[in-house]
Formats: sequence, C-alpha cells, structure tokens
Amino acid sequence: MSAQTWVENVTADSVFGVHNLPYGVFSARNRPDERRIGVAIGAYVLDAGAAARAVGAPSALLDAPSLNPLMARGRAAWAATRAAISSWLADPAHRAAVEPHLTPVSEVALHLPFEPADYVDFYSSEHHANNLGTMFRPDSEPLTPNWKHLPVGYHGRSGSLIVSGTEVVRPVGQRKAPQEAAPTFGPSRRLDFEAEVGFVVGAPSRLGEPVALADFAEHVFGVCLVNDWSARDIQAWEYVPLGPFLGKSFATSVSPWIVPLDALAHARVRPPARDVEPLPYLDDRDIEPWGLDLALEVQVNGQVMSRPPFAGMYWTAAQQLAHLTSNGASLRTGDLFASGTVSGPERETVGSLIEYSWNGEHPLKLADGGERAFLEDGDLVTIGATAPGPDGTRIGFGEVSGRIVPARS
Repeated sequence: MSAQTWVENVTADSVFGVHNLPYGVFSARNRPDERRIGVAIGAYVLDAGAAARAVGAPSALLDAPSLNPLMARGRAAWAATRAAISSWLADPAHRAAVEPHLTPVSEVALHLPFEPADYVDFYSSEHHANNLGTMFRPDSEPLTPNWKHLPVGYHGRSGSLIVSGTEVVRPVGQRKAPQEAAPTFGPSRRLDFEAEVGFVVGAPSRLGEPVALADFAEHVFGVCLVNDWSARDIQAWEYVPLGPFLGKSFATSVSPWIVPLDALAHARVRPPARDVEPLPYLDDRDIEPWGLDLALEVQVNGQVMSRPPFAGMYWTAAQQLAHLTSNGASLRTGDLFASGTVSGPERETVGSLIEYSWNGEHPLKLADGGERAFLEDGDLVTIGATAPGPDGTRIGFGEVSGRIVPARS
C-alpha cells in the first residue's frame, strides 16, 4: 500500500495517512439524519460512497448509513474495499473525480459508526486487576483463582453505547459506604472512567460453533477506543454475587473511527510471558499472537494524567473472542467487545482514576489547583491512542471523549 497521497497537507507520516484509512459515519451538521460512510485522510473525511460512484466503482457497500453492510461481507470484501479506497487517494489520476468528495472533518458531525449488536467487556490487564484486588480484598490474593485461566468478562448493555463527544449524565442508583448502616439512593459520588480498546465484529458466526484463535481476523473488522464509564459506589454495592450491572450500563463511549485490522500489521507483538499454561483453546504460543503495541493517553480537563501501554495486556483480543464463543455463543455483525481497563505498572500508566487516586487516598492534582479523587460534574475525559505503522509511521485512532453533566433525577 502506497504511503503517498495527492490529498493536500497529508504527509507520508500522518497518523491518518493512506497507511491507516479508518472508517466512520458522518453527516452535515445541519442534516444529522443523512448519514454516510466516511474514511479519514489527514484532516478530511472522504465520502466513500460518492467517491466510488465518481470513479465508476461499485458503491453498494459504501452507500449506507452505517458500516454494518460492509462489515457483514467478510474479510475478502474488507480487503478489496480498503485497496480500492487507497488507490483512489494515492493515484493522481483519480484526483479530479475524488477531491470534490473530501470535506474538512471540522465541518461534519461524526456518529456511532456501526449499529451495535451485543457488547462484552473484559478485565484483561493484570496490573489493573491486581490494583483493584489489592484495594478491595487486602486480606486475600488480589487475583481471583480463575483470572489466569480465562479472560474474565461481563455482558454489557449495547443500547448504552454512545459516540465520542456525547455528554455523560451522572448516573443515579443505590450506594452504601462501608460505614453506613443502610443503602441510600442518589447520584453516584464516585464516578470514574476506564481507558479501553474495543474490537468490532464484522462477519458473524453460527450458534453452537466456537471461533478458534486462528480465525480472529476472519471475524473482527477493526479496532476503536472505548471509555467504559463506571460508578464505583453503585458497582461496589450491587456486584456481589453476579457482577457489574447498573454501575456500568448507563454509558459507554466509543470513538468515531474504526481502524481496520489490516492497518495494524506492524503493531502486532507477543503478550507478556504467562506463568500459567493456558488450556488448548486459548493457547497462542504456536501461532502469531494478537498482542498490539498501542500507546494510549488519558487527559482529564485537558491535562495528561497517564499513558497506559496496551502491549502489556495479559489476554489478547483473539483469546477474548475465542473464550467469548467457546460455549457456542454466536457472533453478530456489530458486536463490540472491549479489552477492559488498560493499566501499566506505574501510577502514570494506569487507565482509571480509582487506581491513580488509590480509591481516593491520593487525588489527581490539576493545573488549576483543584484535585480529583473521582470525577465531578463538568469534567472532560479524553482518551487517544497511536500504534506503529509501516516505515516508522504511526497509526492514529483519534479520540474518545465525554463530559460529565449533572444527574437528571
């Protein structure tokens, strides 16, 4: 794939260059219901369907208000579509036909790029799991006995997936502090974020047929950023014995750009060494594994708080998908599964405020003199990420952001 493009002000090392070409869905700001598939190139968004028609190429999969029709067609269609779009943007012979269908991204509205089916969230950072286990189970082992044998996860609420930039309403629910005699009902006092990486399923699978590790790339269309907002006080009171519920389901923010899996070939790495041998269906030692060298950055109110390293995740996305379907559960086009909070070993590499503040004991100090043990109304959280690309370039994921607004009841 050529690293050159005729698009103005897009250099070979742009994070949204032709070596990336992430997909999204956009509209004119004054016509939000007229949604079209777009591809990011530099500071522009390409109307993919209009460009296809302009060059005389098939446009049916790109003339849609979401990515689902393209995602459902499978890997051969994904590769062919990506190659075609790359050629339109790299070959000057296409410039006259394609250039009129470029719009500055600053002039459009970006939407959730796919129609969600199911949503599953995992818990695959050993550092994050150790931190939370140490906080909440100080007299026992921080990791539960199953943690190194399987990717722990829970089924979330797909109807609460929102695109980056959507306001996050502070959730209301039951909460009970350890010193309180009985629970009360009201706005969460311990609202938090979780910096995560999401994987969007394109090609479905049949009910009753598990998806093997080696078939990961046949089903996963691309990668995005996720903020799995968490009401820690609501979660702490409700989650025994069945796990996360209302403390998570009020909102999960998703970035507007889906980076194709093929764009991440240079980001693949081996996961950390494991001290427990995985069962055969999770054993990736003899195949090229799906660890990814993604560098995340978390900002709170414009101030960098941490830089979590995704390469250190204990369980890979391929293992998560294999486990998710190991009981015969089927995949559907538009399924999203997320990595769980990405955290490294140091305070400056954690992916949540509860870890950074150590459950409120050591608040984040802001440049304006304020402090945050947990999020306050008006706070803005922004998560970005890049990954290695070809020839020393970087792949950009854009950002997922959300501002907290007061509870409504």
